[in-house]
Amino acid sequence: MRTKIAVFVVALALLACVPLAGAQPPGRVPRVGLLCPLSKPCSLYSAVQQGLRELGYVEGQSIMIEGRFAGENPERLPELAVDLARLKVDVIVPFSFAGLRAAQRATKTIPIVMPGGDYDPVEQGFVVSLSRPGGNITGLAALEQHLGGKRLELLKETLPKISRVAILSSALFRGPFLRETEGVARSLGLKLYVAEMRGPEDFEGVFSAIVKERAAAVLVPRGPLVAAHRTQIVELMTRNRLPGIFGWVEDVEAGGLMSYGPVRLDQFRRAAYFVDKILKGAKPADLPVEQPTKFELVINLKTAKALGIEIPPELLSRADRVIR
Repeated sequence: MRTKIAVFVVALALLACVPLAGAQPPGRVPRVGLLCPLSKPCSLYSAVQQGLRELGYVEGQSIMIEGRFAGENPERLPELAVDLARLKVDVIVPFSFAGLRAAQRATKTIPIVMPGGDYDPVEQGFVVSLSRPGGNITGLAALEQHLGGKRLELLKETLPKISRVAILSSALFRGPFLRETEGVARSLGLKLYVAEMRGPEDFEGVFSAIVKERAAAVLVPRGPLVAAHRTQIVELMTRNRLPGIFGWVEDVEAGGLMSYGPVRLDQFRRAAYFVDKILKGAKPADLPVEQPTKFELVINLKTAKALGIEIPPELLSRADRVIR
C-alpha cells in the first residue's frame, strides 16, 4: 500500500513539472513583435505596452518587445514581418492592415494579434469566422462597415437640411460598407455620391467632383489612406467649406468637424489580453475575435464656427469630447 501511494505521489510530481501545451518553458522570456508603420513608437505602441504592464509583465524581465518600424513606408512592412518571423517571436502584433497582411504572408505558425483594424477580418481572409478564427490570427476588429449608417445619422442630426452626402471610398470600403450605408441613407432621405480615391494624387480631382455634385457634407471612413493623409484631406474639406464626419479622433484634432468610432487606444491596450492568453498556452484559432463595445463622439466647435454651423445642444451634450 505504501509503495502504491509513493508511486502515485511521484507521478503527480512529474505531471506538475510538465508545461501546458503552448505555454512558455520555465525561465524563458517570451518575445512579442510589434510591427508599426511609423518611424518610431507612438501612442498606440505605448497602449500595447501599458496593456502588458497592467497584466503584470515587466519589459526586459518577464517579456521582451521587438519593435519594427516602417518609417511611413508601407513597402518595408513585408521585410520587417519576415524579420520578426525569422526571430521566432512568440506573437506578432501588426498595427495596420498592410502590416497584418505582411505578417500573414510571413508566417502561418506564429500567432498574430489584430489590434482592431478598419476592415472585416472575415471578408479579408484573415479569419474563418469571428467566433472561431481557425488559423494563427485573432484579436480585435473595429468592423468599420457597420458604422457608416450611424455617422450618416449624426450628420443628418447636425445638418437636418442636407440631402446629398459624399462618401470618400477606397478598395477596403466597397461591398458591405456601401450596402449598409446606402440602406441607412434611404431611410434618412439622403442621396449618396461615392467618390473613390486610390491615392493622394486623386484628392484634388475627388473634391472637385464632390463640389460639382453639390454634396453638402462628406463621410470619411477610417482607413490607411486617410490616416496617412488626414491633414491634406481636412485642408481640402476646409477650403471647399465641406463639413464632414470621420472615424478617428485624430481627424477632428486636425480640423475635421466631428468623428464617431471605437476608442483606438482602448483596442490596442486590449490587444495585450490576447498576447497574454497566447503566451499562457491558448491557440489563436480558439480565441474569438472581439468587437468594440465603447465608441466616442468628438466634436470640433472651432471648425463648426468657421463653417457657420450651429451644433444642436442635444448632440453637444452627448459628445464624449468637445474641442473648443
